[in-house]
Amino acid sequence: MILKRVLFLLLFLCLSVKSFASYILIPMDADGQKNHLKAYGMTYWALDKQLKVKWLLNYRGGSFLVPDTDAIQRECQIRGVSFEVISSDKAESILELIDSPSQNMEAVVLEKAPKIAVYTPKGKLPWDDAVTMVLTYAEIPYTTVYDEDVLNDNLLLYDWLHLHHEDFTGQFGKFYNSFRTAAWYIEDKKEAEALATRLGYNKVSDEKLAVALKIRDYVVGGGFMFAMCSATDSFDIALSAEGIDICEAMFDGDASDPGYQKQIDYNKTFAFTDYILERDPKVYEFSSIDMTTKRRIFKDADYFSLMDFSAKWDPVPTMLCQNHTALVKGFMGQTTSFTRDEIKSNVLVLGENKTNGEAKYIHGIKGKGFFTFYGGHDPEDYTHKVGDPKTELELHPTSPGYRLILNNVLFPAAKKKKQKT
Repeated sequence: MILKRVLFLLLFLCLSVKSFASYILIPMDADGQKNHLKAYGMTYWALDKQLKVKWLLNYRGGSFLVPDTDAIQRECQIRGVSFEVISSDKAESILELIDSPSQNMEAVVLEKAPKIAVYTPKGKLPWDDAVTMVLTYAEIPYTTVYDEDVLNDNLLLYDWLHLHHEDFTGQFGKFYNSFRTAAWYIEDKKEAEALATRLGYNKVSDEKLAVALKIRDYVVGGGFMFAMCSATDSFDIALSAEGIDICEAMFDGDASDPGYQKQIDYNKTFAFTDYILERDPKVYEFSSIDMTTKRRIFKDADYFSLMDFSAKWDPVPTMLCQNHTALVKGFMGQTTSFTRDEIKSNVLVLGENKTNGEAKYIHGIKGKGFFTFYGGHDPEDYTHKVGDPKTELELHPTSPGYRLILNNVLFPAAKKKKQKT
């Protein structure tokens, strides 16, 4: 009799533990989350504490499921992140729903906090770049690197690399016509030339090409690269112009190679092909890749749509498109968006403006690694210009445009799975 009671008690305790064990759901839909951007930082924090997180793709805007601990609850409250404590049974029912073949959902396990590097020159302020700004706001740690670090193979220490709005062609951002007499332009040019000389290069364009080639090798070897604005097209242009002088005398002291357009090798690029370079040094444009001067759209009508992928069969693009809305406000930049006809066929378009015939957000595979290009400068500053005040992300805690950046930040944390065939 006593043995039966003991067995009954043990069974009761086991059932009680199962019933009362709980999880924390960090919702990412429009109504359930009051600070989407800090929610990514909260998820990164959990990963940094060696906790495994499940990213629930297409479930309530791409919510996160984490083990329930007092520390996580307290940290969510401190950061102002909305969360829901749910039972083990509730969590299982959510995962069963997600696993159903009838649902375009998937649960992806995030295993570790990725080490993040931001390629940016010394002295740049965080609000010069949307990525450093949102990483700071979301409280996600990162390390800044620049040319010397890249050339010394220090990228191997990091899982994820963001390219600042750099000009890898050696034309100093094509700012010559508007800002060649500005003190900041003169100083930046002088510093870039001094850096190139110190590193053993005769020209800035040669030194920037060497950096671009190292970044290429980092991606091919398995790295994750994210770039915005002019870092996107200028990176590909630099690779395609390897061994060719495309810079005019005001940039590097001598004339460009005659007929250089015909020598461009599109096989060397990541994303773009068949583009025409802008030869005029006074034109604030690199090539025909960018849609800035070709687009005909008013600010109030400027939106791009996120593509809908199969979460179970295409988890990577689905992950990168997680959001609480499929329609995102457009925003300008030196490179605002990409000409559809000049994107390689093996590159996925993740976000587009169909009416205007442009791609805003693209993704591809290079070797063992991945790259994502996102057009525009600042998702919450439509026409950000030199000298404009910084964006206050406290006013935009649910920004869909900034969410796309943070999707890419968490992407390397995902558990690698065999591709379905």
